[in-house]
Amino acid sequence: MRRTALGLGLAALTATASAAPLDAYRGRARVLVLSAPDAGDAQLKAQRAALGPVRDGVAERDLAVLEAVGSGAEARAMRTALGLPADSFRAVLVGKDGGAKLTAASPIPPQRLFATIDAMPMRRSEMRERR
Repeated sequence: MRRTALGLGLAALTATASAAPLDAYRGRARVLVLSAPDAGDAQLKAQRAALGPVRDGVAERDLAVLEAVGSGAEARAMRTALGLPADSFRAVLVGKDGGAKLTAASPIPPQRLFATIDAMPMRRSEMRERR
């Protein structure tokens, strides 16, 4: 599994190939998990490209981007935890509560991703507190 920080200085992934690889993020960050059979996957590349220009929005929403790519132990653990297939692309948005909020078989446009996050009660509370 690779961690994609998008230049945001996100915390290092502390999870190992355990039954709960996202536990380190619970309560601290939302996680966008990108799963692909290999690093050359076209949809994986498209999702990365879509997120690149919106780094500020990613950071503002406490969003960590993790990749479960290939067949390594950590990638398998992440896929198992989220019930994802190993042979095709999936993008999964996981909330701070640890629950999957959005799953897609194709890249998620940043506008849809941000709208989903911004509609979450915890995010609304965060926005009110930041004003």
